Amino acid sequence: MKEKILIVEDEKDIVKMLDYNLKKEGFRTINASDGEDALDLANREHPDLILLDLMLPGIDGLEVCKTLKSDSKTKHIPIIMLTAKTQEADKIVGLELGADDYVTKPFSPRELIARIKAVLRRSKEKEELPEVLKIEELKMDFSKIQVYVKDKPIELTAKEFELLKTLVKARGRVLSRDYLLDTIWGYDHALEIQTRTVDVHIRTLRKKLKGEAKRILTVKNYGYRFDREEE
Repeated sequence: MKEKILIVEDEKDIVKMLDYNLKKEGFRTINASDGEDALDLANREHPDLILLDLMLPGIDGLEVCKTLKSDSKTKHIPIIMLTAKTQEADKIVGLELGADDYVTKPFSPRELIARIKAVLRRSKEKEELPEVLKIEELKMDFSKIQVYVKDKPIELTAKEFELLKTLVKARGRVLSRDYLLDTIWGYDHALEIQTRTVDVHIRTLRKKLKGEAKRILTVKNYGYRFDREEE
């Protein structure tokens, strides 16, 4: 069954436009026109994603986001904020509260659909990893954001660490260069950065991992996968 999306918006024309375009893409939709209804529907309907306008009557969007992300029953639901250009500070606060992305009004339905699909894809890839994962000579401490080879710490950049973590979480599945760009660099940047950026980071990551670099396998003309099997 296609994903259910909760639209939280008090402008009827925008709701109508969102409802039409989302259903056209095969999504199911439910609507809330204020913050109180949004919280109620999120708890009752368990949507797969929430489109959240920040300027709402009563409880505003930021407070809705904060409440949802602090509740164990709803904190896993991805949130894309709908903001006006004048709400730059609110975007930052919203992202800090746990929102997954934002779209500035006015926006094109095509861009919004692309962002929704990207956020849903990333959400599905989430996996509960142990604080420390050890595969032979390679050890990854996710709580400390530290990697070790033969118990010696390896200094990775933030992007290199996220790249390694994303490959490990995929449990041996092949990840395309486009997917890695979207997941690690984000939708906005993926439009600007060429896929060779992934290759460059893979190359430096392999160099730093030394003997354990053998676990990062290249799939010709597609992408990469991580071998989690112990020899």
